[in-house]
Amino acid sequence: MSDAVGAQELVIDRATARDWETVVGWAAAEGWNPGEGDTGAFFAQDPGGFFLGRIDGEPATAVSVVNYGGEYAFLGFYLVRPELRGQGLGLATWQAGLLHAGTRVVGLDGVPDQQDNYRRSGFELAYRTARFTGIPELPPPDATVRALAADNVIGVRAYDSACLPADRPDFLTMWLGDPRHRTVVRIVDGTLTGFGTVRPARDSLRVGPLFADSAEDARQLLAALAQAANGAALALDVPLRNESAVRLATEAGLRPSFETARMYTGPVRSHCAEKVFGVTTLELG
Repeated sequence: MSDAVGAQELVIDRATARDWETVVGWAAAEGWNPGEGDTGAFFAQDPGGFFLGRIDGEPATAVSVVNYGGEYAFLGFYLVRPELRGQGLGLATWQAGLLHAGTRVVGLDGVPDQQDNYRRSGFELAYRTARFTGIPELPPPDATVRALAADNVIGVRAYDSACLPADRPDFLTMWLGDPRHRTVVRIVDGTLTGFGTVRPARDSLRVGPLFADSAEDARQLLAALAQAANGAALALDVPLRNESAVRLATEAGLRPSFETARMYTGPVRSHCAEKVFGVTTLELG
């Protein structure tokens, strides 16, 4: 794919996982705090959904449009090198990436200064998300919370699917299996009532997903993840429409740092939004 923009020719092509480490570095420079090792799980979901624009062979722009089945896709990593902004290079990359989604409904988590542009491309606001950060101030978890074990995986997969607009088995296999990640579950009277994952990132550790039946389930899970973090700061992306999630983050001593907006190009499948206390990742939904 090639687009001539001004005096510069932008060549857009699919990125490799190795290419994408450059883009992850750009995201870090923007303050997004990407997770260490996220690329493997991202590419497991849709290896053809990552696009890099080059000028004279040098990376200049990026976008990911990751397909989840035949009806849903998620857009992220929309980035242009700072010195190249304002020349239409990002829009050309955006348009090339969206072709990959075909007729699927597309979601994204948009930063404030881009939301008007997203609306012009057919995206509508669904809800807002705030990143809460800090060292959680919570009592230790009780005995209902335990590390993820092999006999919990089927239940976790089903729980994950119920909380999202699409299934993501390949992503989840990598996410749960990464040795750098710590995943915990809560089992009450033999029933799975939620799970959560914490992973290393460029700045603070990141929590996601944090899915739970109730605020108490989420509290117990977050306490276990904080315990696993050994006093390190955590970052949790909280949907502001879930008042119980906002209250939990606030009561745990976490403070909001910035907001994004979840936007969609159309209706998505019904899912248990009230169980989402922390988004898995703003990059892939």
